[in-house]
Amino acid sequence: MGSMSIAVDFLELLAREAAAVEFEGPLVAARAAGAPPEHLAELERVKLLALRVRALLERRRQREVELSGLYDTASDLAGLRDLDAVLRAIVHRARTLLGADVAYMTLNDPERGDTYMRVTDGSISAKFQGLRLEMGDGLGGLVAQTGTPYVTANYPQDDRFRHTGEIDTGVGEEGLVAILGVPLRLGSSVIGVLYAANRSARPFAREEVSLLVSLGAHAAVAIDTARLLAETRAALAELSSANATIQAHSASVERAAAAHDRMTALMLRGGGVEDVAAAVTDVLGGAVLALDLEGRPLARVGDIAEPDRAELGEAVAASRTEGRSVRRGRHWFAAVVAGTENLGALVLRPDGELVDADQQILERAALVTALLLLFRRTVAEAEGRVRGELLDDLLAGPLRDPDGLRGRARRLGVDLDAPYVLVAIGDDAIAATGSARQRVLSWATTYASTRGGLAAARDGRVALMLPGADAGGTARAVARDLSRVTGRPVTAGAAGPSEGPASLVDAFRKAGRCLTALSTLGRTGEGASAAELGFVGLLLGAVDDGGDTDVIRFLTDTVGPVLDYDARRGTALVWTLEAYFGVGGSLARAAELLHVHVNTVTQRLDRVGQLLGADWQRPDRALEVQLALRLHRLRAPS
Repeated sequence: MGSMSIAVDFLELLAREAAAVEFEGPLVAARAAGAPPEHLAELERVKLLALRVRALLERRRQREVELSGLYDTASDLAGLRDLDAVLRAIVHRARTLLGADVAYMTLNDPERGDTYMRVTDGSISAKFQGLRLEMGDGLGGLVAQTGTPYVTANYPQDDRFRHTGEIDTGVGEEGLVAILGVPLRLGSSVIGVLYAANRSARPFAREEVSLLVSLGAHAAVAIDTARLLAETRAALAELSSANATIQAHSASVERAAAAHDRMTALMLRGGGVEDVAAAVTDVLGGAVLALDLEGRPLARVGDIAEPDRAELGEAVAASRTEGRSVRRGRHWFAAVVAGTENLGALVLRPDGELVDADQQILERAALVTALLLLFRRTVAEAEGRVRGELLDDLLAGPLRDPDGLRGRARRLGVDLDAPYVLVAIGDDAIAATGSARQRVLSWATTYASTRGGLAAARDGRVALMLPGADAGGTARAVARDLSRVTGRPVTAGAAGPSEGPASLVDAFRKAGRCLTALSTLGRTGEGASAAELGFVGLLLGAVDDGGDTDVIRFLTDTVGPVLDYDARRGTALVWTLEAYFGVGGSLARAAELLHVHVNTVTQRLDRVGQLLGADWQRPDRALEVQLALRLHRLRAPS
């Protein structure tokens, strides 16, 4: 009954949304009443649980406020038609959503090559309101120049930015300390910067940065729509003789606004690429095909065939360069990009001709598609991290909790007792840094996941655990497919199949040694298993087992008769063979090195032929003989 009473007290506090300090009330009352220690401890535990619930509710309430504000912003902006009203609404909403002291916006001036203050909300300084920033100057100039968000908790003392007297004076008069700036993007172009600032040193949270970035994306499209509508009004006023053309343009602009509204709502409710394609065809008609980076279909609406690979590559490259959709024959192509990264393309086959605003609908659809693909990739990368952590634990060895690892694997749809091949991808594939390296890791994660396996970065390499028993075939498939992705040769070594989770460490170690052997043999860009390397694989297995029985057998089978002959008769056949191979098969140079006559070398090599067989100088036999001689030399006491 006491526990029930305690819970009720705290539930009542939660129900009336009491302040955090009020949750100390029951505990203070219990102490004053002389409650026993165990009762006080129970009170303390329940209080902490209640405070955690309160914090969770507060975070969810804040998230609901942000999402509601973002949705309201999208709806408000979609209904605005005056550019000045659009800009004021954007800045005011930014200040409100982030709870900032000041919010403002600068727009880029293409003619002067700078960015200038356009709208402020909460500003009190006339000098600040009239600022112009050269590209690269201050925080705003850097955002406008690079198209990258920047945030500082204390701008006056932050030496990352290029301070100028005019900017610092304006910021000082306004009293700004903490500043966040995000770019306003249209396609690949930055048209301005949206800011939120405080007059105290308060760092902006990552969620606040993301929120302002989202608002900036809506703002850029809304600004573009308002500008298009303003241009339409001007055309109607100035070109009355071209009324039919103006009406058609106005209709296309309205379609752009409607498409913007629909795509904004689509993003907010978590739609997919299929929904974007459907929205484009509903507005523009025709058929749409969405393709990924490799040219594979993501969504198809209507009757449209996949374009020729060469045509697709050229069109997407042109779209990225121009920052616009491009026409090739009956089709329009819009590159789906995020920053400098290419994510795919939208292909539209319209029923009729497209005007400029119709092109922008397609381009906005490509932008929304990029956002959706980035979100999908983020989710996939999160799953990939979980799968990578499992493989990393499996390869760390020794296994400390096999049953626990099996349970984690089952939750990911992986049966550790099934046969698996372990593949080690060459260091050359992941030597690059930044996005190129991440692209290899992302590819490996997706490649393994779609085949029911695992992937992880391990010991400076990428490890893949793939179902199956054909180690050589798997290695060649991985090398071939990854080489296509990276555009350069990728080497892959494999071993297996494994027999339970305990054998995975050993299999990966063998795969790594197979990879090293391939590189040593100059077989870069190939894939193979240790077993396929013949005697090289045999030697690797011998070293791995910690013994040299197989090495001795290899020496006996390859050059045993020569070794026995030298031992019995005190001859120098082994020395002669080493000299002969060492000088590239030249009898004269071997004789010079051995300080004997050429005929003597010839006679000794004839004896070698009698002992090893007439084909001992055939390339594959000669390679085995040379390796055996090197192993014999390494095994001989110094």
